[in-house]
Amino acid sequence: MFSWAITFFIIAIIAGVLGLSGIAGTASSIAYVLFVVGLILALIFFLTGKKPKI
Repeated sequence: MFSWAITFFIIAIIAGVLGLSGIAGTASSIAYVLFVVGLILALIFFLTGKKPKI
């Protein structure tokens, strides 16, 4: 989950540098959502003591 968030964050940075503000905004929003979902899942797994299936 975090690797996808980092990927979309890098896409957002590259799109921002190239002046593609629409793509940069969308990619940064996706990265933010994936990061939050990853944090919530990590917290749930930590509290329940389960290891995620890889």
